[in-house]
Amino acid sequence: MEHASYIISQVINGLQLGAVYALIALGYTMVYGILRLINFAHGDIFMLGAFFAYFLISRFGTPIYLVFFATMAMCALAGYFMEKIAYKPLRNAPRISLLITAVGVSLFLEYFCSLKAIFTPDYIGFPRPFEVTAWNLSLGGLDFSFTNVQVIIFAITFFTLALLYLLVYRTRQGTAMRAVSHDQEAAALMGINIDHTVSLTFMVGAALAGVGGILYGIAYPQINVFMGIMPGIKSFIAAVLGGIGIIHGAVVGGLIVGVSEVIVSAFLSSTYRDGVIFVILLIVLLVKPSGLFGKRIDKV
Repeated sequence: MEHASYIISQVINGLQLGAVYALIALGYTMVYGILRLINFAHGDIFMLGAFFAYFLISRFGTPIYLVFFATMAMCALAGYFMEKIAYKPLRNAPRISLLITAVGVSLFLEYFCSLKAIFTPDYIGFPRPFEVTAWNLSLGGLDFSFTNVQVIIFAITFFTLALLYLLVYRTRQGTAMRAVSHDQEAAALMGINIDHTVSLTFMVGAALAGVGGILYGIAYPQINVFMGIMPGIKSFIAAVLGGIGIIHGAVVGGLIVGVSEVIVSAFLSSTYRDGVIFVILLIVLLVKPSGLFGKRIDKV
C-alpha cells in the first residue's frame, strides 16, 4: 500500500509538470496548424512569461490575478512582434529558412535577455504569491497528498483549454483559424484576412506560453533566461506525441511527457529523464508518425 501511495503521489507530480508542458505545446500545435512552422523560439516566450511575472510580483507587488492578465498581454505582444519581424517576411520562403530563423530568434531572445541591463544570466528565486498548503487524503486504503499549487495549476490549465476551445470552435476568429489551417488560398478567396489570422494565432499561443511560465515559476520557484530550452523541446515532443496541429492531442501529449519524466526520475534516475522523453518521441515516429490523435493523409 505504501508503494502504491508513493506511485500515486508521483503521478500527481507528473500531471502537474505535464499541465505546464501542455500549455506550451498548445502554442506549438496552433502555429504549426496555420503555417506548418515549428516555432523553436516558443520556449523562450515561456521564459519571458516567467520573468514578466517575476518583475510584476517582486518589484510592483501586483496581485496574482492581475499578473496573469498582464503577463498574457505582454507575451501576446512579444508573439505578435516575433511573427511580424522574423516570420512574416519569410512566409513564402523555403521551410528551411523559417526553421533556421526560428532557431536564430530563440538564441537572440536567450542571450539578449541574459544581459545585465535586461534580466540576468543568473538563477533567481521566483516569489510565490501565496503559502504552499498540503492536504492528505485516504482513498481505498491508499494515502497520498497534494498541494494547493497543484490544484491551481490543474484548474488554470483546463480553464485555459476551455477558453481556447471556445475561441477555436465558437467564434468567427476561430473559424478563420481553422479555414487558414486547411487551405490558405481558399480562405483568402473567401475574404479571410490571412495576416490578421496568423498574427492572432501567434498571440494566442504566446499568451498560453506566458501562463505556463507563471505556473512553472510558482511550482518550481527558480528561473533563468535559459529555462525555456528543455521545456520547449519537451513540449514540442508532447505536441508530436499527441498529433501536432491537434489541440487535445497537445494536452494529452503534455500530460504523458510530464508523468513519464517524473516517474523515471522517481524510480530510475533523474539523469535518465530527458533521454526517456526522446525515446518516446522515437517510438512514436516509428510506430505512429501522425501522433496519437493524428490522421494519416496519403498524397496522390
